[in-house]
Amino acid sequence: MLRLSAKPGVAALLVVVGAFFFCEYLIYFPAIFQCAWPKLGRARDGEGTGGADSAVRAMVLSDTHLLGAVGGHWFDKLRREWQMERAFQTALWLLQPEVVFILGDIFDEGKWSSQKHWEDDVRRFHRMFRHSPDTELVVLVGNHDIGFHYEMDWFKLQRFEKVFNASSTRMVTKRGVNFLLVNSVAMHGDGCPICQSVEKELIRLSRDLNCSLQKSQSNSERAENCEGSRSYPPTAPVMLQHYPLYRVSDASCSGPDAAPPEERHLLFREKYDVLSKEASQRLLRWFRPRLILSGHTHSGCEFLHNKKYPEISVPSFSWRNRNNPSFILASVSPSSYSLSKCFLPEESTVIGVYCSAGASLLLLLLLAHCLWMKGLLQLSLCLLGKHKSL
Repeated sequence: MLRLSAKPGVAALLVVVGAFFFCEYLIYFPAIFQCAWPKLGRARDGEGTGGADSAVRAMVLSDTHLLGAVGGHWFDKLRREWQMERAFQTALWLLQPEVVFILGDIFDEGKWSSQKHWEDDVRRFHRMFRHSPDTELVVLVGNHDIGFHYEMDWFKLQRFEKVFNASSTRMVTKRGVNFLLVNSVAMHGDGCPICQSVEKELIRLSRDLNCSLQKSQSNSERAENCEGSRSYPPTAPVMLQHYPLYRVSDASCSGPDAAPPEERHLLFREKYDVLSKEASQRLLRWFRPRLILSGHTHSGCEFLHNKKYPEISVPSFSWRNRNNPSFILASVSPSSYSLSKCFLPEESTVIGVYCSAGASLLLLLLLAHCLWMKGLLQLSLCLLGKHKSL
């Protein structure tokens, strides 16, 4: 009977190991395995359809918020960073994107972290979001990376740009598709030195892109006021930035990853929650983007600007900011695009599995204890009987 009491103990060990392995490794595979690259539909101008082979496959996520040394508890860091690392690595393995865009707020405390803490945060980021040479990682700047407009300075901006070896405002072109990256933290329009530098670069990019479109339409190498301009593929860009363009609130947003109902009607503050009206209209006028992708709010939303410019707000990728993180899968060709959303496992599901495993463990330990006590009692009675017979 003492041997029988060991069986619940073995079962308890299996429950603990099984729950841990499922919640920390396996759970990401069935969730992300359900996701697939969207197929391209007919282009806006009606000229043909994009094939899967010609489309750029872009994975878009936002607001990872790696915790820093000041406000980040060690267990919070361990838990949330492990979740993002396993989700990202599983997505890379299953989906094999050509390019990954992270729409800012990479770090939570970049706006005030010391050089030592900054280097530690960067080291952890590169470990979590490691990738093969076949996948390009493109990172945008957010307010938590360099501070809000009143906190940012050249040191913080250049420190960020040095780590990711690229300017915070630039055009990334892949197989005829233009991806415009905007440093939206510097779009206040108040004449600050960084703002002036960013707007100057955006005006140059707008001129170059518009000249490329003019040359394409006129079938000529010459276009008016385009001397010395850089050539880009003659197609409207996909614009990516951290701050959303101006909208009053999230009242029109819906879906499982939208803001909670009690928060959707809260009015957004210009230059804090969203870009100002003026900055938003300038960007739309300069680039006439066919799609805008933004982050910052930690919630999902689809919004149409000026009745023709669609914007998708991408939710946070971290359990720290929401129970059901997600990311966007985008298939983009020069003339068309298609999007789908991929949801990660919910944190509440993982907590539920651990709670169930804990309850099962307690029952098995109780059963093992009862069997052990029963066996001990039987052994005692047997020994007592033998003693009396003597």
